[in-house]
Amino acid sequence: MIGAVVLAAGAATRYGGPKQRVFLPSVLERLRAAPVDEIVVVAGAYELETDVRVVQCSEWRRGPGASLRCGLRALAPEATHAVIVLADGPRLDPRAVARVLDHREEASAVAASYGGVRGHPVCLAREAWERVPDAGARALETQLVACDDLEPPGDVDYPA
Repeated sequence: MIGAVVLAAGAATRYGGPKQRVFLPSVLERLRAAPVDEIVVVAGAYELETDVRVVQCSEWRRGPGASLRCGLRALAPEATHAVIVLADGPRLDPRAVARVLDHREEASAVAASYGGVRGHPVCLAREAWERVPDAGARALETQLVACDDLEPPGDVDYPA
């Protein structure tokens, strides 16, 4: 079983408000088109309403790793892997999710890369879940999967 964790807990101070509410619907639509069995959204600074399960993370201020750990704990016990995406990545390509998942047995952490630059989605095997530091999955050694032919999902920090 493959779970998906959408990180949507941050305060979005650079954006000036709850950007999660703006971009989450698009991210969820695209994630639903990907080969995942379960989706969990991690909220923190703002309450979020959506038709998927939302987990409130009281420790979100500690960093993205704290939010990620909340989301991973919320996944079904049968989940062997988790795909991690950002709520502010509105151009998430379901093909990137599938491509990363195709390589999930090759390493405990696998991430899409665009032009050689690590990006999202990231896939973590259950064995790596307890090793996620407060800095998040970006602190883990990761095998890259080239997604150069796809558009990166984006990471919107400012309204313009």
